[in-house]
Amino acid sequence: MAVYADLDLPEQGELSRNILWFARALRKAGLPIGPGRVIDAIRAVEAVGFTEKRDFYWTLHACFVNRPEHRPVFRQIFRLYWRDPRYMEQMMSLMLPAIRGAQEERLAEAAEKRAAEALLDGANRDVPQAGPDQTGDEQVEIDASATLSREERLKTLDFEQMSLAEMAEAKRILARLALPVKPLPSRRLAADALGRRPDGRRTLRDSLRRGGEITALAHRSPTTRWPNLVVICDISGSMSQYSRMVLHFLHAVANRKGQGWARVHGFTFGTRLTNITRHLRHRDVDAALKAAGAEAQDWSGGTRIGACLHLFNRDWSRRVLGQGAVVLLITDGLDRDDTGQLAREMERLHLSARRLIWLNPLLRWEGFAPRATGIRAMMPHVDAFRAGHSIASLEGLAAAISDPGDSGERTRMLRLMAQS
Repeated sequence: MAVYADLDLPEQGELSRNILWFARALRKAGLPIGPGRVIDAIRAVEAVGFTEKRDFYWTLHACFVNRPEHRPVFRQIFRLYWRDPRYMEQMMSLMLPAIRGAQEERLAEAAEKRAAEALLDGANRDVPQAGPDQTGDEQVEIDASATLSREERLKTLDFEQMSLAEMAEAKRILARLALPVKPLPSRRLAADALGRRPDGRRTLRDSLRRGGEITALAHRSPTTRWPNLVVICDISGSMSQYSRMVLHFLHAVANRKGQGWARVHGFTFGTRLTNITRHLRHRDVDAALKAAGAEAQDWSGGTRIGACLHLFNRDWSRRVLGQGAVVLLITDGLDRDDTGQLAREMERLHLSARRLIWLNPLLRWEGFAPRATGIRAMMPHVDAFRAGHSIASLEGLAAAISDPGDSGERTRMLRLMAQS
């Protein structure tokens, strides 16, 4: 149910201008709002009036919201924007960096940080003027110089070393990343005038229209199809920070049309396996990850890689890996369970997938070596072994997926294992 805040409306004819800025904030947050809707909203408020905050809320809601996933975004931006025209101080409190290890005083609700980012975007713009009883001394200035170099530095920064503000910026970059894939040849044939295989059935069917006379041969050729993407992500205590960023990236891939994947499946594991595919279909990333976190009860817990892979191979392998799927396994490989079971389940997963790519954040260390028993058991059964600790490492996934010969650091790791 919507929670309404105190509504302080300006008394100097600035209502239309404030509605305009409110609509711009909604558009920054992803709502499809154009000039027509803004005009309709102003006319609707003029017709309904704004003596009651409930009427004002639902009037704007009726004009700007037409999808269920837009409701939490609208609710949070309305609450943050109309509570006080000078909203910058409250917005900055949500986005300021915090000392690593310190918990936020209050966990942000679904879409709340997204609303804050939309309102803070371009904070040095011409925001609504303060009233006569307010001083305009407080200003927020954001230096946009060297933006490119800052973004390049952010791409190479370890997820675990990011502040809250850097994580928010990293999530916006991840939402723009693409993970294209090449189509696979299919056994199915389709009509093709330039095909090399004759189509006898179609030729005879066409000849019936001409009294049984065959004047030309029909041809067909093989079609192409798109593979599935299956992501199995470790959400144990040592991987929780990396898992959150990877799931943000996975949500962007799952909801971007025209990228080539037939379907995107997501699984998390710690001490048990959880299927979060249906949660990733939600368009709002905050609501999707909140639902996925509620579904996965073992977040930031222990790790049982072998047992969880056994559950995946037994219950889900035939359902999601039957169409030449590409599997991304995100884990540090630190498992203290039976390594024999881990090796068997990894071998079975490797044989079921078209390509098995392992992303390990521990590879960020220059002196990393496969000394852990879990890593040694998993390494021979992957096609590619790559780092997964930064935006740049996730960008490199495109090369690993499109190039069948790309093995990342797998060859070097196997050489180190043979020497030890």
